[in-house]
Amino acid sequence: MKIKLLSVAIGAAVFALGASAASATTLGDVKAKGFVQCGVNTGLTGFAAPDASGNWAGFDVDFCKAVASAVFGDPTKVKYTPTNAKERFTALQSGEIDVLSRNTTWTINRDTALGFNFRPITYYDGQGFMVRKSLNVKSALELSGAAICVQSGTTTELNLADYFKANNLQYNPVVFEKLEEVNAAYDSGRCDVYTTDQSGLYSLRLTLKNPDEHMILPEIISKEPLGPAVRQGDDQWFDIVSWTAYALINAEEFGITQANVDEMKNSPNPDIKRFLGSEADTKIGTDLGLTNDWAANVIKGVGNYGEIFERNIGQGSPLKIARGLNALWNKGGIQYAPPVR
Repeated sequence: MKIKLLSVAIGAAVFALGASAASATTLGDVKAKGFVQCGVNTGLTGFAAPDASGNWAGFDVDFCKAVASAVFGDPTKVKYTPTNAKERFTALQSGEIDVLSRNTTWTINRDTALGFNFRPITYYDGQGFMVRKSLNVKSALELSGAAICVQSGTTTELNLADYFKANNLQYNPVVFEKLEEVNAAYDSGRCDVYTTDQSGLYSLRLTLKNPDEHMILPEIISKEPLGPAVRQGDDQWFDIVSWTAYALINAEEFGITQANVDEMKNSPNPDIKRFLGSEADTKIGTDLGLTNDWAANVIKGVGNYGEIFERNIGQGSPLKIARGLNALWNKGGIQYAPPVR
């Protein structure tokens, strides 16, 4: 009991520290140091991974660059903190990072008990299963008795237990804390199945010794709304991060791209002119604590949502993930952003 009480007290202290850091205005701190400190994955192809020269790239990395573009007008003013599933929350709570952009699911516990704020969903995902084709398995319902590799400290671990219990199936969990350990265990044959977010499975399959020998099963067993998170206690920073994501989506809907953003400032459409800060009476930037051309700077820096998706994880990438639910609301998906006015 004493150990439990001590653990609760330590958690409360970390939360209080994070709240204190946020209350000092994150935007002011970010401007003072000259960069956004962004928490990312330790290495997930297509989402966040360093190249041979140490340069970070990926879908989640581009969102970090978008925030830097909104604040500084410069997508390079970012520093990256690679975090595993366990470290990511402490890094955000303690103030080590300004924003977490790391395939993290929005849940009620994380939104409340951990003291974080989520709002924009940048990627609608769901948990799936990857198996070797040699197993001749066509459905997750055929996996009873299988050894399943899973990362600890994730919603994946909890969803796995719930799914097998609900379907009266048995399984042998093979659990690791670090993503690299899970990958190595599956690739070496220590387990029959790999489970994580389906987007992650597409990425991880590319890293296996023989990718063509593996397949992703059709079942999606959970809702995994992924997006950036910030600490509670700083509404201005929460708004900046949120509206950066909404700007990417609105830009795609408006047809504004990295290549035509300057040209679109002369559009006769008042919504577009307001969005890009070219209307004389607009205050959408100053209300955020930014310049009025902040959205234009975001698109100049990284492109719109569709451009980010396609080059990192879509048809223009090795992953070739279909847009699916992540298509715009008027193109068969559910990506939808509030109006900028």
